[in-house]
Amino acid sequence: MLEGKQAPDFSLPASNGETVSLSDFKGKNIVLYFYPKDMTPGCTTEACDFRDRVEDFKGLNTVILGVSPDPVERHKKFIEKYSLPFLLFADEDTKVAQQYDVWKLKKNFGKEYMGIERSTFVIDKDGTVVKEWRKVRVKDHVEEALAFIKENLE
Repeated sequence: MLEGKQAPDFSLPASNGETVSLSDFKGKNIVLYFYPKDMTPGCTTEACDFRDRVEDFKGLNTVILGVSPDPVERHKKFIEKYSLPFLLFADEDTKVAQQYDVWKLKKNFGKEYMGIERSTFVIDKDGTVVKEWRKVRVKDHVEEALAFIKENLE
């Protein structure tokens, strides 16, 4: 559990071609979401749900940041294809996913493998994790995150 603790800071290559740090967003609320893979059905739905509500988050002084193990080039294609208006980070060595404890043993169709457990963290303007969701179900998740921020961080 990270709730109540300082969010682990990191610097990763981002979809804008720069190396960006979490601490660059101090003074804003952050929705940091980890997802398994660009262009897959659940991840695309989640990204598009965030895209569709991005103005509502902006109105609450909140930025959205996505993290997956995909390389920057794949992130760029994902952003172009779905007009995603927020940064995606390339955590290719999964160090950040491990810091946030979302790199997990997964089982699918009888196979075991390591992968991202879909998770979202809300970080306040001081860098404290104020809410976390793990094993996220995509349906209605973005609305839930937005409601939390409206109620707790205005």
